[in-house]
Amino acid sequence: MNSGPPFTSVGVIGGGAWGTALASLCAGNKIETTIWAREDAVISAINERHENTEFLPGVPLPKTLKASETLGMAANAEAILFVVPAQFARGVFAELRAATVGRELSVALCSKGIEKSSGLLMTEVISAVWPEAQPAVLSGPSFARDVAMGQPTAVTLACADETLGARWMATIGAAHFRPYLSDDLTGAELGGAVKNVLAIAAGVVDGRGLGQSARAALIARGFSEFQRLGVALGAKRETMAGLSGLGDLILTASSPQSRNMSLGIELGKGRSLDDVLGERNTVSEGVATADAIHALAKKAGVEAPICEAVSDLVNGRKSADQIIAALLARPFKSEA
Repeated sequence: MNSGPPFTSVGVIGGGAWGTALASLCAGNKIETTIWAREDAVISAINERHENTEFLPGVPLPKTLKASETLGMAANAEAILFVVPAQFARGVFAELRAATVGRELSVALCSKGIEKSSGLLMTEVISAVWPEAQPAVLSGPSFARDVAMGQPTAVTLACADETLGARWMATIGAAHFRPYLSDDLTGAELGGAVKNVLAIAAGVVDGRGLGQSARAALIARGFSEFQRLGVALGAKRETMAGLSGLGDLILTASSPQSRNMSLGIELGKGRSLDDVLGERNTVSEGVATADAIHALAKKAGVEAPICEAVSDLVNGRKSADQIIAALLARPFKSEA
């Protein structure tokens, strides 16, 4: 495909590790880039020390990258990278629409989750709240620190408009950061959400000391659940088998560096969810998304026992031992 011209200015909404890594990519590509963050310490550190000492310590950032405390920074942006956690997205979408006076704007959704209160994907939420926005979805196996440090990474960029997709690729693409274009927003978005739930389950397996064979089986059967749900919701199989589906699941469910897997490990050790979350300054999206995925699967008539088990676990309805026993007691069946 032909490469399009990059956007001249980008606003990054969300000053966590992932937002900072994406902002660093854009600024490194000579794009005028401003990142919005809530924390005063993050803003001052980026502007004065060129480092996000709170969420991405030790990683130098381009000196041209600026941070802002007001969403008014989006008024002059040509495009937006949206990296706010899914459960807070609706309100920020509304504020962004007001700040940009409802003008058409390309918005790449980088949050990996589903709105718990409504069961809506982020593309559905933004369409309801900010109908003028032109959504894309950025998802795939990518730890923020790896990207910010220049480690090789490949992701899916899903966009209904190929011209806009080409512009996004030119804006964020680099030798070490390779976006692959897709037109399947549902598949890309669903993969980023489901893998967080399955990563919690994989962490529980490790925390209980059940072995790597058990974790591999869980990942494979979890991927089968994801495929069944994806097909029911209109996602393409090639998307689910690609970077934003299987690729992201492999990374997130096999590395303790993953916030969701590390949380599952602690739950598997018998710790309470409140205690684990109380020690963290980052969001584990799978906790809130578990209920939404379970509800979506139930509504679609899709069997998803692992996602249902994670929903039961994080809501305190069943213990890890009860869930493991129930899963192992399921009847033998055909893999197909």
